[in-house]
Amino acid sequence: MKIRTRLAIAFILITVGPLCLFYLAFMVLTNYQIAEFSRVYGLTEQLDILASNPVQVFNRLTRSNQKEIQNTLKENADVFLDPEYQEEVNEKLNSKYAYLIVRRGEEILYNGLAIGGEDLSGTLPEFGSPDEAMEGSIYLDGDTQHLIKQEDFYFGDGAEGSVFIVSGFTGYLPEMKSLMREIIFSGVMILVIVAVILVIWVYQSILKPLSQLQKATNEIKNGNLDFTMEFDSDDEIGKLCQDFEEMRVRLKESTEQKMQYDEESKALLLNISHDLKTPVTAIKGYAEGILDGVASSPERLDKYIRTIYNKANDVDHLVDELTFYSKIDSNKIPYTFSKINVANYFRDCVEEVGLELDTNNIELGYFNYVDEDVVVIADAEQMKRVISNIISNSVKYLDKKKGLINIRIKDVGDFIEVEIEDNGRGISPHDLPNIFDRFYRADESRNTSKGGSGIGLSIVRKIIEDHGGKIWATSKEGIGTEIHFVLRKYQEASHEENTAD
Repeated sequence: MKIRTRLAIAFILITVGPLCLFYLAFMVLTNYQIAEFSRVYGLTEQLDILASNPVQVFNRLTRSNQKEIQNTLKENADVFLDPEYQEEVNEKLNSKYAYLIVRRGEEILYNGLAIGGEDLSGTLPEFGSPDEAMEGSIYLDGDTQHLIKQEDFYFGDGAEGSVFIVSGFTGYLPEMKSLMREIIFSGVMILVIVAVILVIWVYQSILKPLSQLQKATNEIKNGNLDFTMEFDSDDEIGKLCQDFEEMRVRLKESTEQKMQYDEESKALLLNISHDLKTPVTAIKGYAEGILDGVASSPERLDKYIRTIYNKANDVDHLVDELTFYSKIDSNKIPYTFSKINVANYFRDCVEEVGLELDTNNIELGYFNYVDEDVVVIADAEQMKRVISNIISNSVKYLDKKKGLINIRIKDVGDFIEVEIEDNGRGISPHDLPNIFDRFYRADESRNTSKGGSGIGLSIVRKIIEDHGGKIWATSKEGIGTEIHFVLRKYQEASHEENTAD
């Protein structure tokens, strides 16, 4: 749910919600109180104690008592001379916030006024004041209001008599006060409940994710990236948390890559420093031998100079690998792709490489199983680097008296497969999947005969993959290793169709 939607809902809950709930509570409480008021006071009809004026309320409260008095007066008016009956009637009226006054002529026979009440006996209406249709009248005395219902009659001896039902309504009925308290209490409780619901909702939907986001930010600030930020909403904050989590994952990957790169750089420096030190030391030693006159004979001098030359070539080759590695690392390998005839190209490569292998007493075999017209699109210079690096790596690990390297070119449908096999000591199954990784060396013994920067085969894999090919290796320990790579054939028809498309 979007935050703007939640804000709209929150606005409704804050404004319309409490009003609706308050109205509902008001109606329920009012109806209940009205029904209870009618039941308690024996009213035949429900009286809205809030909407009605006080005169109407007190008038209806004592209406049944008034009718009872009227019936009694018709049957036996002298009963109002009996004090016990007067007390009985007065008690009934007291329960309805009224009291009884009985007058005979000018004499007050009974006054049911409670202690502390206002005595109206001296100011009562005269006999015959209200007409027959009149149920009562309002008597005003200062700030005090009373409803006086007067019933005139004659006693048995003919004397004039009057019965007064006096209701004082200086304040609200207790039921009305109770209703007001309940309404106010309900309104407060509604506001509290709505506020609590809103606080919980806002906390769960906004504050809690922000708190998690702040915690995650502190974790990253302290350098901790090994945590997972959980979120279960799809609103703006949820998407922010999702973006933050993705940023954390990428930052962690970037940090791990940087750490790996730093480790690889350290390994590279260590390897290069060792591999440079070996030929430089040899060059320095042989040069000192020449300067000191150790190479006294022409044969020995020629050997020293040739050794210096070979070691200088090793340094040059190592520098060339480092230069090329820097281009790989920045994806700036200069490729010049062109059509290459497979048979002619690899025949030339074998002749070039064969001269060097002959000097090291290594037999080179070449087997071409593809047609003479098979063509691939490749960079001729970089493919030579591939062949050279693979063969150089094979030469390092040849352990037989008679070394053997075979190069086979095979036709495999839409691809040509190049297979370079040696009879070296082989690679263990544990090391085989990693030989194309940068700086990986299956032989950890850093001796001069099996040195190397550890980037030769990683360069090979990069070049082959950039040509759209694939490279892999198979090996058996003690028998030898085979390096395989494939390149897609160039097909003129397909190329023209693609160009037309």
